[in-house]
Amino acid sequence: MTLKIIIDTNFFLIPSKFRLDIFEELDKSLGRRVEPILLSSAYFELQKLAMSDSVKLSKQARLGLRLARRCKIVDVERKAGESNDDLTLRVAVEWACPVATNDRELREKLRDSGVPVVFLRQRSQLEVEGSV
Repeated sequence: MTLKIIIDTNFFLIPSKFRLDIFEELDKSLGRRVEPILLSSAYFELQKLAMSDSVKLSKQARLGLRLARRCKIVDVERKAGESNDDLTLRVAVEWACPVATNDRELREKLRDSGVPVVFLRQRSQLEVEGSV
């Protein structure tokens, strides 16, 4: 059975920074096939980063957008005053599914809400916090 996992924007920057196949590593770390989910808000954020003035960030985000094609993009409605992190947290709790992110603040919020988190450890491997 496949496991749905929400992938945060910054997770798509890992492949170009650390030469890691995030999809293969997610499967390996979680011990099963994953169905990567990209929320529309994160997709738009990636698009914005791809147009950044920073050549390096723009290049990383463009690779992230190519990788995003392997994800199921889910259109989600943002509530008034809700940040991307709040939206990710809300959907993860509602769907009871883990989130892949390197955002320290988001990881803390997810952990406090009992949502399992996958993140990059020591630039070379993914680690899972919480039970999946």
